[in-house]
Amino acid sequence: MTVVFTITFGLLSAAGVLAILRLAKGPRTLDRILALDVLLVLIVAGVAVGIASSLKGFNIALLITVALLAFVGSIAAIRLVERWEEYR
Repeated sequence: MTVVFTITFGLLSAAGVLAILRLAKGPRTLDRILALDVLLVLIVAGVAVGIASSLKGFNIALLITVALLAFVGSIAAIRLVERWEEYR
């Protein structure tokens, strides 16, 4: 299972680098918000894999909380950008 966890961390890291590149490159604000949301999902997935590899599940409530806050934050940011572009 160690090999599986290592491969999973490697793939999540590669996806994280690509998400950071999209976050830096843009071209629009909504693309950056989406890239940040993807990056947060990858971080949550990485922590979940870390929890699975250590066989200690005491951080699961914290993991769920962070995932929900990331989702709510993304929705709030998208609505803010949508309203901001409406007033332009």
